Amino acid sequence: MAAPTGKKPSPLTHFDASGAAHMVAITAKPETPRMAVAEARVRMSGATYKQIEAGRIGKGDVLGVARLAGIGGAKQTSTLIPLCHPVRVTAVEVGFELLPELPGVRVWATVHAHDRTGPEMEAMQAATTAALTIYDMCKAMDRSMEVESVRLLEKAGGKSGHWQRGQ
Repeated sequence: MAAPTGKKPSPLTHFDASGAAHMVAITAKPETPRMAVAEARVRMSGATYKQIEAGRIGKGDVLGVARLAGIGGAKQTSTLIPLCHPVRVTAVEVGFELLPELPGVRVWATVHAHDRTGPEMEAMQAATTAALTIYDMCKAMDRSMEVESVRLLEKAGGKSGHWQRGQ
């Protein structure tokens, strides 16, 4: 849709020239393979970290449950983020790195899709949902935990090509 006369288009694609929020039109874009990687970190007490590392949380396999939650979160992104398109997700991988120096857990998520727009939001949603699940399952022993550093690490595909943090 063209901008109203006398107004410049917004540089932010989710807003029109008058400032109204709208879903970006992707109809004319080709469907291509796309990929995104994101991470989140869960900072916790040393005692909580040791319990997770030893697999001794009373509620069960914290990281296993968080992995499933992250996968489910990726699949629900367009329902949770109002202007996200439903993306045809073809694979979701959620993993964890125990970081004794934090202390805590680095959660990473890789999402593959074949669509007209990329799965960056799905990757960030997966990492965030998994991190929040770790918090939820461990909050009884450590209410001071923090979910931090949710960020996109890499994306590939589409017109803008490949991007990687730090390059």
